Amino acid sequence: MDREGLVSDELLPEQPPARRPRRGLARLIAPIAVAGTVLLKVAGSLKFLGIFVAVGAYALIWGWRFGVGVVLLILVHELGHYVEARRQGLNPQLPVFIPFLGAYVAVRGQPFDPWRNALVSVAGPVAGGLAALACLVYGNAVGSGLLLALAYFGFFLNLTNLAPIWILDGAQILRLWRVLRAGGGRASPREAPSDASRGSSSSRS
Repeated sequence: MDREGLVSDELLPEQPPARRPRRGLARLIAPIAVAGTVLLKVAGSLKFLGIFVAVGAYALIWGWRFGVGVVLLILVHELGHYVEARRQGLNPQLPVFIPFLGAYVAVRGQPFDPWRNALVSVAGPVAGGLAALACLVYGNAVGSGLLLALAYFGFFLNLTNLAPIWILDGAQILRLWRVLRAGGGRASPREAPSDASRGSSSSRS
């Protein structure tokens, strides 16, 4: 190589080394992206999103632990309706939460059968009352003021729900009891619909 070539090689700027991809950052972003995708799929349903909103709403007033407990007590109440409706062969939907108003379980294509409807209506307060009782027993056993407070709240919530007012379970139970009293029920649920229609027509006359 001549002298001019040597000089030209020495004057060439040194090329910086190629940057390698930051594997550490990629490893950090990957699980976050996966978790975000799962949360979006879950929160995409208003039913599950309502639970998160309800927890946040109650937590603003009583703190997050009591807020979570309140939502769980309401969830057990609604799951009582849901499980009994499924046991009756109906088509219930998952509970939908409305902050500060509670929650509800919609049943699609529910026939008017006073026996089945009454069992579905009663199942919610029964399940919720049992959940409150469990909080009371365990709270006394371990000396947890939080569980005792949740137990009293659960008892109050389910007893209030039995009041025969508006859309509460108590109003539905009272309406069904009136139908059954008018002759709308027999020993088996299959006979109830026809008897209920006859009982309702006779009561109007």
